[in-house]
Amino acid sequence: MATEGGCVPDGSAAAEVRWTVVVPVKAARLGKTRLAGDLGPDQRVELVRAMASDTVRAAAQARAVVRVVVVTGDEVVAAEAFATPGAGVDVVPEPFPGGLGAAVRAGVDRARGLDAGTGVAVLLGDLPALRPADLDAALTAAAAHPRAHVADAAGTGTTLLTVVPHVAPRARFGRGSAAAHAAAGHVALDVGPGSSLRQDVDVRADLDAVARLGAGPRTAEVLTAWGRLPAA
Repeated sequence: MATEGGCVPDGSAAAEVRWTVVVPVKAARLGKTRLAGDLGPDQRVELVRAMASDTVRAAAQARAVVRVVVVTGDEVVAAEAFATPGAGVDVVPEPFPGGLGAAVRAGVDRARGLDAGTGVAVLLGDLPALRPADLDAALTAAAAHPRAHVADAAGTGTTLLTVVPHVAPRARFGRGSAAAHAAAGHVALDVGPGSSLRQDVDVRADLDAVARLGAGPRTAEVLTAWGRLPAA
């Protein structure tokens, strides 16, 4: 059973933590509304699905990750998740009535039900430039803390929320979530500003930042078709 408390693991224990990554992805037609002024509805659907695919793919390839749990109500996202190579992928239907909080709870419950001995990391599904090595580095650092988080590139949101085995997360996703998670006891990990783990996508400038970092294959295909990346 997950507890509200939890002791900081010693160095040897921290090094042995393996992780289940939970990726909540809302139905694509509902995603990325802040890009509505720049992208049409069909483009936003295409982008949400591509970003989710690249995020799940990177997570499944990280060495410390033994399983990825995708929580989604989108059939295309679910199908692509099941086909992802690397760590095993499990898909949970998005709860209805839903919302991010409900999706996170459903994913954490499934993760703990599948293997209570792993740490659980909630990874948002809009990290299309994510590199497995960057996720591994953050998870290694997270293993030294009962609860931890990584702020987004703007420093206000959260891209990764972690708990070690048998510790319950205190999820506070939403506006100002980085400060809210810190106040709830999730230690802010020292992840550099150039890390692909911090580069989520909310506004048009974020797409340019993703292109500079190097988008994953599905997102690169979409951005190239839109003229945001040079053709290979």
